[in-house]
Amino acid sequence: MKNIILGITGSIAAYKGADIANTLTKEGHVVQVIMTASAQRFINVITFQTLTKKRVYTELFDEFIYEDVRHISLAQQADLALIAPATANIIGKLASGIADDMLTAVIMAIQKKPVVICPAMNTAMYENPITQDNIKKLTEYGYHFVEPRESRLACGDLGKGALADLNTIIDTVQSLLEQDYGKN
Repeated sequence: MKNIILGITGSIAAYKGADIANTLTKEGHVVQVIMTASAQRFINVITFQTLTKKRVYTELFDEFIYEDVRHISLAQQADLALIAPATANIIGKLASGIADDMLTAVIMAIQKKPVVICPAMNTAMYENPITQDNIKKLTEYGYHFVEPRESRLACGDLGKGALADLNTIIDTVQSLLEQDYGKN
């Protein structure tokens, strides 16, 4: 059993995060979901709470009723962080060192643990040189990327930008957990 942070961002693919949370939970992992404000416009917090049986974090400055600093303790407890789907916005924030919400603050506080980013966006956004530079920069810092697949996108375009298949994402997570921390 591993502790996994699952970040959900504001992409139409946010609903696929429910399948990811469900699969990882059924595999025996503790899944702590963190949703951005934009993600909450695509899918409800209750979906993830029901699937993971855990509180979903949405606010960096939530009511302070904990004995710890939550974004730090979540980062320290994590064996791996997964952002799926990851928008150009979240990739840009992380590449720039911006930690202005719960998800970016937790990711920025994670040290020596794998961070897996699964982009999902329009092809033009994904291929934009700024996005590609941000991906390259994060890769150089040791972040892992699961490339999007080519598909018919929500906007109707055909191109690379659809969230990777669930099995590819789960296999990547399992491989990194086994590689870095031994088998369960």
